[in-house]
Amino acid sequence: MSLQYRMYIGGRDYEHASGEWFDTFNPYTGEPWARVAKGGAEDVNAAVECAHKAFTSAAWANLSASQRGQLLHRLGDLVARDAEKLAALEVQDNGKLIAEMSGQLKYLPQWFYYFGGMADKIEGAAIPLDKKGYFNFTRHEPLGVVGVITPWNSPLLILTWKLAPALAAGCTVVIKPSEHASVSTLEFVKLFDEAGFPPGVVNVVTGFGADAGSALVEHPLVRKIAFTGSDISGREIGARAARGFKRSTLELGGKSPNIVFDDADLDDAINGAISAILAATGQTCIAGSRLLLHRKVHDEFLSRLIELARTARMGNPMQLTTQVGPVTTVPQLEKILSYIDIAKSEGAQLLLGGQRATRPECGNGWFVEPTVFSGVKNSMRIAQEEVFGPVLCVMPFDDEEEALSIANDTRYGLGAAVWTRDIGKALRMAENIQAGTVWVNTYRVVSYMSPFGGYKDSGLGRENGLASIHEYLQTKSVWINVGVKTANPFVMR
Repeated sequence: MSLQYRMYIGGRDYEHASGEWFDTFNPYTGEPWARVAKGGAEDVNAAVECAHKAFTSAAWANLSASQRGQLLHRLGDLVARDAEKLAALEVQDNGKLIAEMSGQLKYLPQWFYYFGGMADKIEGAAIPLDKKGYFNFTRHEPLGVVGVITPWNSPLLILTWKLAPALAAGCTVVIKPSEHASVSTLEFVKLFDEAGFPPGVVNVVTGFGADAGSALVEHPLVRKIAFTGSDISGREIGARAARGFKRSTLELGGKSPNIVFDDADLDDAINGAISAILAATGQTCIAGSRLLLHRKVHDEFLSRLIELARTARMGNPMQLTTQVGPVTTVPQLEKILSYIDIAKSEGAQLLLGGQRATRPECGNGWFVEPTVFSGVKNSMRIAQEEVFGPVLCVMPFDDEEEALSIANDTRYGLGAAVWTRDIGKALRMAENIQAGTVWVNTYRVVSYMSPFGGYKDSGLGRENGLASIHEYLQTKSVWINVGVKTANPFVMR
């Protein structure tokens, strides 16, 4: 019998208005394993009103910044304690490897420690004015209720990128997790009561985007939306938020170039290229899905890369020996397979994979074989559109200028990588690539200390690092008259 999960509003399980439920599936078995409450506008309204009440209540609003930081530290300790349990839930929900999810969850407390420490370091400024007799200073105040909408590929990591700075800033939060991966979030939020957070500071409404998601974006008491997902959804969410003069942080898609020069350490670069596209089964916005190879090393590199990719072990994501897990949803599986067909029709040369995996160890799961195309032109759809799967496009280049031209010829700009032993070349490329993150001789490294976000259609705003807390704050200017007599406005001078 499958487990059953209710929403979390006001610090407790919440009886949702519709009484309807939906199944969440295990991508490895293809079978439902839990039922989740299906929410709508009425539930969102209850959650937002609860969050607004918590925002204005003495229990939260009167806490000092240091006290908020202490709560975040306690939360981090609880996440560390329950990391393995939460990781296993994520694997059941989205099919990612236990090795990756376990590593993510063990690293997750650092966000709460970092932003917990930052909570009482947000300082205003005294302004050196051009006017005598006045004192002017600034203060940074929380925005209010934040609506957080998260995807299915790394639910708790991506949630934490938003949640930790929002709470450190003093905001309250309503979360709408992906309908494909809600369970880990519902288990995670139970820790807030144990950590000592007042009821209503963090709330979860589960359901679908058209119902719960839209209602959250458009609720008048929500002052900011923090979203991670596709650029199509992000464009619509950003427009709706703007109509209500809400702020938004949008972390969207990518078509990241992974550029290998002829002077690179090829062993490192091959390992990096494989990790960039097969880690998380390619279901990551920063997947290195466009591999640009200098023509001098193109053939050797490609041959060695395919040889290594053939050894990838697929199967049960709960086993530490598995290297490529299933695709998270059936619609995503169908999308990946359709893009493989598109690439073939466009004239790309299939060198590896290109079909649904039928290996015995994959069982009835939703697996796609690691897939490599060569002979790709950057104008092809397979090179321009986000596939979000284990599908690699390989293109040659002759020099820095051509590599930059190919790398920047996309509407996306989230991540990129450069592999070279020449520091001057690395810095020139990093300066001229249009992307929010550029890695040199590595790939897919992130930290709570370093800003993350996109150029162009890859989004707005930044997450992580010092700047991210200001995404949840607004600045107030305070003027004090310290010695200027107020003139009678009706006396002529």
